[in-house]
Amino acid sequence: MDAARIVAFRVLRDVTADDAYANLALSTRLREARLTARDAAFATELVNGTARSIGTLDAVIERASGRPLKTLQPAVIDVLRLGAYQALRMRVPPHAAVATSVDLAADQIGRRVSGLVNAVMRRVASSTWDQWLSVLTEQMDDLDALALRTCHPRWIVDAFSDVLPSAELETALVADNDAPGTTLAVRPGVMTRDELVTAAGGAPTPYSPWGVLVGGDPGEVPAVRDGSAGVQDEGSQLVVLAASRALETTVTPGVWLDLCAGPGGKSALLRGLANGAFLVANETQPHRARLVSDALRAYPADGHQVIVADGLEPAWKPGFFAFVLADVPCTGLGSLRRRPEARWRRVPADVAALSAQQVKLLQAALQATMPGGTVAYATCSPHRDETAGVVTAVAEAAGATILDAPGLLPDVPDCASITDARFVQLWPHRHGTDAMFLALLRKAG
Repeated sequence: MDAARIVAFRVLRDVTADDAYANLALSTRLREARLTARDAAFATELVNGTARSIGTLDAVIERASGRPLKTLQPAVIDVLRLGAYQALRMRVPPHAAVATSVDLAADQIGRRVSGLVNAVMRRVASSTWDQWLSVLTEQMDDLDALALRTCHPRWIVDAFSDVLPSAELETALVADNDAPGTTLAVRPGVMTRDELVTAAGGAPTPYSPWGVLVGGDPGEVPAVRDGSAGVQDEGSQLVVLAASRALETTVTPGVWLDLCAGPGGKSALLRGLANGAFLVANETQPHRARLVSDALRAYPADGHQVIVADGLEPAWKPGFFAFVLADVPCTGLGSLRRRPEARWRRVPADVAALSAQQVKLLQAALQATMPGGTVAYATCSPHRDETAGVVTAVAEAAGATILDAPGLLPDVPDCASITDARFVQLWPHRHGTDAMFLALLRKAG
């Protein structure tokens, strides 16, 4: 049995049985297995592609087996998912996908399931991906068929269709299935982007003045190792860029707060742009606070402080900060291309629970801000209930002014949200970034 497929199977079991994150489980398993670069790349593609396509693969397997999926052993289902993905979506010959799946099942589960895996895999491999989709979507409505074709749950398709022009919906969903490249951000005042481009052999990002696109393992870049740069999606960088430009229009000096700072990428940019302001980076979880401290290690400690506190039970007086960034916890629907399994793990009830917390955090951010101060509300989700629904209600109740955030990013095309032109909404298919949302508010007074 080849090691790459064993690694892929064990990672998928980590994900489906133990709720592990695919990227973290894969990193651990690859490190333990010490695969060649070629085998590691194969295992990575197999894991990410299978995890991303679970819902559609399950529909194929259920039709091919002629029985409900719940009647199959969970480990057998994972073998069949991996085999189906190889046969239908990778450059693996169908007969090889069948044979290796049978071998994998015998090796990892037991020979008693070999006959079942062989029969189902032969049926799966007898048709192409497009042929299976044609059969499975025959009686579906347009959005159900689109969800199956693009490997998304229907509720996510509905959420995207609510905030996108209909002509862009399929393009946006397809973009979720393209693995993103690696983007670095320099620490302003510590290193210039030109220096990082030269040192890392990368290319400048199209919109952020701090970003560099690189290939390979970012951990091997000296600037990342010494803290002069860090891994950060360009969308996250643009949130800080717009906020910093909003602050240029204010004359109120004071202390800045990053309310939900972990893992620290935005804190590091803010620290480099503070220009004399003191930065407090707050995080509720101690292990994430350590990540924030690590992200800030290139800066002198006299200009910032990392604290562990609950943002809803403030460790500071009301009206203390001139600027507050609230990058709130969310469903992560804007970063599905980075977390392939997340689309199948999230459910609509998660949105309701998180939006209630987001409302409280934005209210806390406004309470922490001095009169006339600025609040930036950011989240990596385009869902209306986590974005415009939160900001509009809280701003109206607090009497806060919503600023024109897209106007602060004039070089970023089509970045205004369809829900409200004062909000920024980035998209993978438009901007090559995660689907970050940003609203800027000015507190009354």
